[in-house]
Amino acid sequence: MERFGGPEVLRPAEVPAPDPAPNEVVVAVEAVSINRSFDLLVRRDGNNRNIVLPHVLGADPAGTVAAVGDDVDEFSSGDRVAVSSTIRCENCRECVDGDEAACRAPVMIGVHRWGGYAEQVAVPAASAHRIPDGISAADACVVLRHAPAAYNQLIDKAALRPHEWVLVMGAAGALGSFCVQVAKSLGGQVIAAAGSDSRVEAALALGADRGVNYRAENLAEAVRRFTGGEGADVVCENIGDPLLWDGAFDSMAQRGRLVTMGAHGGGKVSLDVRKLYSKRLRLIGSAGVTEKNTEDSFSAAARGDLVALIDSVHPLEDAAAQHRRLEEDRSAIGKVILDPTMAA
Repeated sequence: MERFGGPEVLRPAEVPAPDPAPNEVVVAVEAVSINRSFDLLVRRDGNNRNIVLPHVLGADPAGTVAAVGDDVDEFSSGDRVAVSSTIRCENCRECVDGDEAACRAPVMIGVHRWGGYAEQVAVPAASAHRIPDGISAADACVVLRHAPAAYNQLIDKAALRPHEWVLVMGAAGALGSFCVQVAKSLGGQVIAAAGSDSRVEAALALGADRGVNYRAENLAEAVRRFTGGEGADVVCENIGDPLLWDGAFDSMAQRGRLVTMGAHGGGKVSLDVRKLYSKRLRLIGSAGVTEKNTEDSFSAAARGDLVALIDSVHPLEDAAAQHRRLEEDRSAIGKVILDPTMAA
């Protein structure tokens, strides 16, 4: 993309093949997902992220190592890897203190440097992770992009305990679908909330215990019915839609914890502070992940305990068409993947 705007600003172009700098690897891309925040919003207007044009999108490429730079010992050509989008600054107070998930000034692959909408991309070796045997590149890019965030929300932030009730908003979405699966693996009882019956059914197929279409019925009433009047102990609310927030907030049990990592619905919501203090509730902002979150995700995927929801796979040349589709029609269940090795 050489300018911001609609999907038409994405166009195929021939550019020089990347050379790996020291401590970098070049990845021959076999799969990269389309993300709303890092792709659609950045393409539209830069999303206030200081984008330098021309730019190549793609936050989560996966594929095969094609070349390694100096001082890289952990990878060789031919290794299968998936790439984490976040490059920590290592200089802010949080990085110095060892808080891996809280870097103040990360550089994002596909945002601040060229990403994976390409046949090849150069990335720091520290951002590459070996793909376990038996996992496809498409599955790996989705798992690495979203599953660690689910572990971070449910373990590191919410401290979910076995048998607690978990309400997952947007339960058939990229992050929500992993929240359903991770919560179940931790012994939680999961209520999958989504905006259509088909999306609720998709989340139930992933193991959720109950489901509710929050566009069709009162969410808080349904949650209380499922939980014997108590409410949800943990709410994964990754939408930030003012029309949905109150229902999620009112679904919380006494001493409930609401964790949020996302604001696709707008991000500005009302808050009933009286309920916040009288019910001893906690609202927890979550962004970023740790290496352990990543390790747990790939280990679970290798065991077959995590399933990546993938809507469809398309040639790289279809990037503009798929951006347009996702903006005009939100019915896709799972991630839309671009594969530069697929013939147009």
